Amino acid sequence: MTDEVRRELLRVFAAVDDAVAAARPRCDASGRCCHFTEYGHTLFISHFEAELLLQSAPPYLKPVSRDDCPFQIGGLCTAREVRPLGCRIYFCDPAYEARMVEITERVIARLKRIAEKHDTGWRYAPLHVFLNEAERPQDVDTNTMTPPAPVHPRPGRVPLPVV
Repeated sequence: MTDEVRRELLRVFAAVDDAVAAARPRCDASGRCCHFTEYGHTLFISHFEAELLLQSAPPYLKPVSRDDCPFQIGGLCTAREVRPLGCRIYFCDPAYEARMVEITERVIARLKRIAEKHDTGWRYAPLHVFLNEAERPQDVDTNTMTPPAPVHPRPGRVPLPVV
């Protein structure tokens, strides 16, 4: 992602945050929406959001399922600053539903214009698809027999081999 695209994306995030704050939606579920399957939805994100998220988000275990957000730990979002637009816009407040749809439609159109302007192509897919495709050394793939290397080994400690 170029610096210019990143700046434009961050401006979109700020505009969305302002629009949501102005609407003053109520959150009744306090993080339950991050349990996608249980809550009955799928978080779709653009390739822009995925790239920004993957640049800054903490490590996560792979494969990521479609069921839950891997960045919600202990009921808190560990990727809050770079959370996708769906996370910024979605609230379970029935009085906010029409405004939520309006904000979402407007922001997706804006992202598509950015993609067209910068000739990046357009991709929109579930969160888990982007996370499973990403190749970040800090993420742990649990679909392998090779144990992950310690991220921050303790001085003086040598990991034992897996037998």
